[in-house]
Amino acid sequence: MTDKLIKPVTLKGFRDYLPGPMMAREQLIETARQTYRSYGFSPIDTPALEYSEILLGKGSDETDKQMFRFTDQGKRDVSMRFDLTIPFARFAAQHLNDLGTPFKRYHIGTVWRAEKPQKGRYREFMQCDFDTIGTNSNTADIETLLVIHDLMQNIGFDDFVIRVNHRRVLNGLLEQIGLTEQSTGVLRALDKLAKIGRDKVIAEMTEQVGATAEQAESVLQLAETTGDSAEDILARLETQLASNEQGLSGVACLRELIEACRTVGIPAERVELDVSIARGLDYYTGTIYETFLTQLPGIGSVCSGGRYDNLAGLFTKQSLPGVGASLGLDRLLAAMEELGLCDKSTTPAPVLIVHFDATHTGDYLRIARELRAAGIATEVYPEAKPIKKQLKYADRKGFRLAIIAGADEFATGQWQVKDLTKGEQQTVGEGELVEAVRGVIAAK
Repeated sequence: MTDKLIKPVTLKGFRDYLPGPMMAREQLIETARQTYRSYGFSPIDTPALEYSEILLGKGSDETDKQMFRFTDQGKRDVSMRFDLTIPFARFAAQHLNDLGTPFKRYHIGTVWRAEKPQKGRYREFMQCDFDTIGTNSNTADIETLLVIHDLMQNIGFDDFVIRVNHRRVLNGLLEQIGLTEQSTGVLRALDKLAKIGRDKVIAEMTEQVGATAEQAESVLQLAETTGDSAEDILARLETQLASNEQGLSGVACLRELIEACRTVGIPAERVELDVSIARGLDYYTGTIYETFLTQLPGIGSVCSGGRYDNLAGLFTKQSLPGVGASLGLDRLLAAMEELGLCDKSTTPAPVLIVHFDATHTGDYLRIARELRAAGIATEVYPEAKPIKKQLKYADRKGFRLAIIAGADEFATGQWQVKDLTKGEQQTVGEGELVEAVRGVIAAK
């Protein structure tokens, strides 16, 4: 009698990646890696587990509740990282003498949050972060936006907008109207504006945070500041915050950012000043960024971040101001799947060598090695089966072309190169095979 079979199923909020989505995921990761490196960011990695005290209280009360936290075999209170920024702050403080400043890093790794799963959001997901730490310069903030822009463009998007704001603008108003002590609650409520609407945000500020109706209205009025251009909005903010030095310094940083974007040639429609953006995490102190796809705004921000001048101060007395952003890899991948932007192929090799004649197995393997040596990924079908079946396999997996040779072709030194996309076929000599294959692939 056989043992009872275990039902193969994944945990709620977790997912398997089949070859097609995984190849698209790897392509996004490689694009992010190349973009970050082009700006001089260096790779690092940190453990999946941290002492809970490292992570607790660094995001928000909600984030604390979402952490996967447990006592390990050594009776230590540990948690799985919920983002890559806080572990980076610990990393930077711990290795400061070896790193030097300013230090630019990128980190691509898995994080975990026990939040309610929804479309494009899972409990286990990957982040692709980049940060500059050790400088207060607004140039680093501007460069962060440029990296986000280039990353989205390199992935293949043209229709996107990077919305920016500055925490000093918001904090300046709160200081001006006497809400500094309640700033955390006010900003978390404001961060929900797009999701729950104006009335519910005001209700949360008054009922849960302790703001008066007049104070809550002042916050919403600032957040709803609009204009014909970014320069127009900045001018209006200067008027509203004319008596507050902190607020005006935030406006000045945003003005420099907008002007720099114009100077380097970023299209005006891709950078939008949005005073309603608050970013709910406690550690943001300066410029904040959220990136939305024009075709799918409802999926939320796909690349977000900001300046966090005080985060590393939790681990070291030395000042380590930082700024950076994170690509929401899985959310972006879900958007790309919905928009039909993911390649349907499930194989990284464009070429399949058909196993036509078992007596020539060695020749098939030899030709495959020659193609790989020329930089062309190639798969050899493992056994001699009817060509129709092998070509069906090639079509299902998305190979670009098939290379076929039987007894007649070997006798004459010829190979059949079949373009599986166009249905065209050509006969070439073995010496010209590599170039012929390159030509078909390049013509895609």
